[in-house]
Amino acid sequence: MPDGRPASNPATAAYCAAAMAALGRLLPDRQGSSAEDRYLLGLLARHGDPMAPFRAAPDPGDPLGALAEALALPPDQLAAAALALAVETDAMAGRAVARLQAPVGGARPMLGLAANAFGALGATVPGLASGAAAGHGLLRLSGTGPLPEQMLVLAPGLAAALTGTGRSWQGLRPVPAAVGAPWPDSLRAQVLARAEGLALRPATLLVLRHLDGIERDWILWTLGRALGRIPMLADPKTAERAGLGAFAAAAGVLPVFAADAGPGEHVQLPPLPGYPGPVIALAGPEGSTGCEGMALAEWEVPLPAAAERAALWRTAFPPEAAERLGRTHLQRAGRILTLCRTARVEAAFGGRDGPEQGDLAAALWTSEGEGIGAYAQPVRDRVEAGQLILPAALQGELELLRGRCARRETLADGLGTTMAARYKHGIRALFTGPSGTGKTMAASWLATRLELPLYRVDLSMVTSKYIGETEKNLSQLLARAEREEVVLLFDEADSMFGKRTDIQDSNDRFANAQTNYLLQRIETYTGIVLMTSNARTRFDSAFTRRIDAIVDFGQPDPAERRALWRLHLGTGHAVADADLNRLAALADLAGGHIRNVVLAAAVAAAEEDAPLAMRHLAAGLRSEYRKLGQTPPAELLRLGGKDR
Repeated sequence: MPDGRPASNPATAAYCAAAMAALGRLLPDRQGSSAEDRYLLGLLARHGDPMAPFRAAPDPGDPLGALAEALALPPDQLAAAALALAVETDAMAGRAVARLQAPVGGARPMLGLAANAFGALGATVPGLASGAAAGHGLLRLSGTGPLPEQMLVLAPGLAAALTGTGRSWQGLRPVPAAVGAPWPDSLRAQVLARAEGLALRPATLLVLRHLDGIERDWILWTLGRALGRIPMLADPKTAERAGLGAFAAAAGVLPVFAADAGPGEHVQLPPLPGYPGPVIALAGPEGSTGCEGMALAEWEVPLPAAAERAALWRTAFPPEAAERLGRTHLQRAGRILTLCRTARVEAAFGGRDGPEQGDLAAALWTSEGEGIGAYAQPVRDRVEAGQLILPAALQGELELLRGRCARRETLADGLGTTMAARYKHGIRALFTGPSGTGKTMAASWLATRLELPLYRVDLSMVTSKYIGETEKNLSQLLARAEREEVVLLFDEADSMFGKRTDIQDSNDRFANAQTNYLLQRIETYTGIVLMTSNARTRFDSAFTRRIDAIVDFGQPDPAERRALWRLHLGTGHAVADADLNRLAALADLAGGHIRNVVLAAAVAAAEEDAPLAMRHLAAGLRSEYRKLGQTPPAELLRLGGKDR
């Protein structure tokens, strides 16, 4: 620009014009023999003393002046920053600098040129190279020659930020824009209250725990709007730190750091010199976070009340279904809105006007971002009423457990104050009994009744030989399971929750540490955890104290075995009722073993292209008893001697 005003902000433009005018004093010929000379001389003529703007107190209403004040820049370094900004925003300024530095330098000012131009302000080559502007990343050195010949470069992204023309920084990305949705009034009020607190005390690190997806984005955007800033997410491992504070201040950015620490870990965020506002850290449920020179505040966003959850469900489901879902599904606002959106898509795929229960069931298996699939396997079996054959007393225990899970949010309402103070929403149940007695199937039945996904924990993906990694993996698993409200199943739980051993070596110490962590974390877990084991004696008292229900699965009696045979065989077989009665009486097998026998018999019948008959079951029985290391009763085998 010919008038030397490269920036849209008048004060910033004035700083840049004064810095360029100072270069006019370095011209050997004051006659203006070139366009560049005339450009500099014109600026010099309009500035009686080019050093005056830099000797005065920085203008806090100007982006560059505010940075100078925040970074405590002396006048010579403010002038050097203005010169570096001028060549980034005004082509004529770059040409004038190149002419003054010919034949050695280019369009960016060298340290030697800046020191000569601003010597009246006390500028020196070493001072500019190692002063506050360079130390805080506002200015950087470029080149490998002697120090006077190295160039002063404004940190990338700062030129656009200072002139209000862009927001771009290495390792920093905008938080996705929040979607328009009926967010709960209580949540909005809590967010605005925290924004008000941050405005009153801006030098604060606010740690937001356990947030994900669109709810996280909406909260960050709501905070940003209330503070007059744009939230941008930085990865502390990859974000360019030098100058980040200056950039955030100039660009009106609300810095947001991912700071997900594991158990016992601490994430120290980088200081942001020059940035006068708050910083947000996104953390998981564990670990700690800090930032030097900033006060610390934490906020774990609570679940919406049941009525607010119902209002969110009504965005996709009819009122009656929404009321029920609001009572029984303890999910956050963002998760509910995501499920409603996914259910509507499922309904559209099926050609339906609106989502139904099956569409919600499909949506519940979806995850935002990293789900729990890295640590657990989905168990998609639906076990309906009548498919689980158990003694009446055992069925009653499971019904009580189902009721406790369904009412876990309000279970302590109306009880004593001590109960209310310590009550957590989490449910922990242990299923014990021999293999094949229906423990895993009962877990599927419970998840089906609760309309929640069931995930079996993959111990091979959780456990690690490295110290602390198992605890970190478990923390991630439980945090993600809480966010998505799934039922977790730990098969053979005694391998992780078993009795702690006497310490003989370091391996025992680490194993005990893992068990101790898991026992403590499971007590604060707010979801539903089911565990199975062949014997409760493998657990110590510290574990059983934390368990809400222990359900013992025994061997089925003859009547139950007969029902199991019938359920597994169906109707397309040629086995007589009398033989089924004898099978139930003679074969002391649990449901899992009966399943194996029927599958083996079905293969044999298919090979013969014949209906499944008693002889096929007899062959399957021999195979199953052999697996168990037992000999089947002779009377049982004689049943297969002829078809019935």
